[in-house]
Amino acid sequence: MPIRLTLPDTFAQRLAAADRGLAGMWVCSGSTAIAEIAAGSGLDWLLIDGEHSPLSLESIQQQLQAVAAYPVTPVVRVPVSDTVLIKQYLDLGAQNLLVPMINTAEQAEAAVAAAHYPPRGVRGVGSALARAARWNRVESYLQHASEHVSVTVQIETAEAVERVDEIAAVDGVDALFVGPSDLAASMGLLGQQGHPDVVAGVQRALEAGRAAGKPVGVNAFDPALATKYFDDGVDFILVGADVAMLARGSEALAAKFIEQRLGTAPEGEERASY
Repeated sequence: MPIRLTLPDTFAQRLAAADRGLAGMWVCSGSTAIAEIAAGSGLDWLLIDGEHSPLSLESIQQQLQAVAAYPVTPVVRVPVSDTVLIKQYLDLGAQNLLVPMINTAEQAEAAVAAAHYPPRGVRGVGSALARAARWNRVESYLQHASEHVSVTVQIETAEAVERVDEIAAVDGVDALFVGPSDLAASMGLLGQQGHPDVVAGVQRALEAGRAAGKPVGVNAFDPALATKYFDDGVDFILVGADVAMLARGSEALAAKFIEQRLGTAPEGEERASY
């Protein structure tokens, strides 16, 4: 007899059950070992990034397999809101999707439709061939597939902030996630994620989410800014990235054991934050 499997709670379900903001980190390296290390860190969630990282479908599936043994919720960011790509990401076992660059309600509706089977959506049916249904070992997967998927849309332009109420109201959008880097760039404030206008955009999304009953998250590598967002009631946040932590950590080793010993770096010199 084959083993019958139960899928873990979705990110939307975890957010609904949480009594505090959920803290997570980016996993961008493509390394299954690093993904597993991050999964055992005690953080609430991980973002496996398919947009700005050189990750293949096979690599993402392997990382999902590596973190599956740990009580952490993986969210996978697709590179673009595309029906075929979303189908493939879901089929390889990504239950929780983050869809970037959503600027209108219509784009949000298209992302939701891509994530669900007919009649609710347009997702192609291939569950017998895919890890999503554990190759038909999840009981009644097709009938209950919508319960196993969550869709978070990314608000990261000034246009999206202007239309965030409409986007938040879309049925099937489970959460909003604000990307301050691109938001800042769209405002002519490239690299100024902490600028008051950018922070105001985050607050605007937070208000829209509350009004629609949807959780809102944000990316904030600056600890002071992350603390402020938590204090303001943000529901989930990303506070670091595997590659950035490795970069800063290795630079600190070089500064301590080479540059300072050679007298080429001032004692206590701080490296640029990520």
